[in-house]
Amino acid sequence: MPTVPVRKLWRTIRGFILWSHERGTVQYDVMVTLILLFVFFSPRLINFKDRPVERNPQPTAIVVYPDGEGGLLYQVDAKAIQPGPDEVLRTQLVRVIEPISGAISISRYQPVTDKKGHVTAYKVWVDRQ
Repeated sequence: MPTVPVRKLWRTIRGFILWSHERGTVQYDVMVTLILLFVFFSPRLINFKDRPVERNPQPTAIVVYPDGEGGLLYQVDAKAIQPGPDEVLRTQLVRVIEPISGAISISRYQPVTDKKGHVTAYKVWVDRQ
């Protein structure tokens, strides 16, 4: 009777698929072992393509302070800004600050200088839109 071993084999496979084996049995231990092997070794064998996206961070240092009036004060490093007329400076400051804070409008800005008079940073007061 070759059909008896085949039925037993299919019953065992069905038990694995439906998870109907009792705890403490050899079949249960085999299922748990296979699951653990999959969890621990599949990342080494299968490329799930789940690497973090590499970002190029802003090359400038931006420090955010509360301005004391419920708003925010941004201090932007002068290396990120090319000197120029007021409108060009405002456009560049918005371009640097918006990726951090979202849509903004600049209410005012003030250059920060060192002892020699060189601009080292810009303090920027912004209003969120």
